[in-house]
Amino acid sequence: MRLFVAVLALACAVAAAPYAQTRKTPPKKRPAPPPAATAGVSRVQAEIVCPSELGIGVTTKRQFCDVLTGRDPAAGVLVTIPPHRGPVTLSFELHNRHTYSEDLVEANRAFRQYTATIGVLTMDNTLVDRAVIRSEFRTARDLFDRISGGAGPGGVKAVAPSGTEFISMTLPANVGEQVSLLGEKLTVVRPDGTDNFTSDGRPIATVSNVMVEYRPGPAPRKTPARPPVRKS
Repeated sequence: MRLFVAVLALACAVAAAPYAQTRKTPPKKRPAPPPAATAGVSRVQAEIVCPSELGIGVTTKRQFCDVLTGRDPAAGVLVTIPPHRGPVTLSFELHNRHTYSEDLVEANRAFRQYTATIGVLTMDNTLVDRAVIRSEFRTARDLFDRISGGAGPGGVKAVAPSGTEFISMTLPANVGEQVSLLGEKLTVVRPDGTDNFTSDGRPIATVSNVMVEYRPGPAPRKTPARPPVRKS
C-alpha cells in the first residue's frame, strides 16, 4: 500500500512539472520613449534674394543662384530667417561654376580644378562660418546639371554647376532676420597655369537647395513709431 501511494505521488509530480516550467512572469511595462528631439522643428525651403541668378536646372529643376565676391553683406545671396526660438540650422548645396566647351573636351584640354570659398555673414558683417567647394572637371559627366534658357545645343547655357558639396551650419539664436552668402576667393588650376580671383562682384560659385531648420517663435516686436513733436 505504501509503495502504491509513493508511486502515485511521483506520477502527479511529474505530470505537474511541465505546467510549472511553462508559467512565465508577465513582462514589465517599458517606460514611454522620450519625445523626439526634432519635435516642433520646422524644415523649409528658404526664401532667398538672388542678386545674380544662374537659372533653373534641366534635370534637378532647382534654382541656381550665383555667389558674388564682395565685402558688403547686402550684395550677397540673402537668406531669410523666419521668426524662431533658439539656434537655426542653415543648409545648402555649394557648386563650382564651369563654362563648358565641347571643343576643349574633344581636344583633351578641358581639365579644370576649382576651389571656391564663401562666407556666411550676419547683416552687420559678422562672419558666422565659411564653406568651401573643390571639384575637378574633365568631361560633361562632371557637370552637376545643365541650365536651361541658353543658346547651346538643347537650349542650355554654357555655364553650368560642376561638383557639389553639402553644407550645414548652426546659426546663433540672435542671428537676425537675414544672413548673407558672400564670395571670398576662387582658385582655378588649368593645364597651363593657375588663376586666383578675389575682385568684388565676380561670380565664383553657385548655390542650390537652400534650407532652414528652426523652432518657430513669435515675430520680433516692432517699436511703435513716436508721434512727431510739435513745436510751439
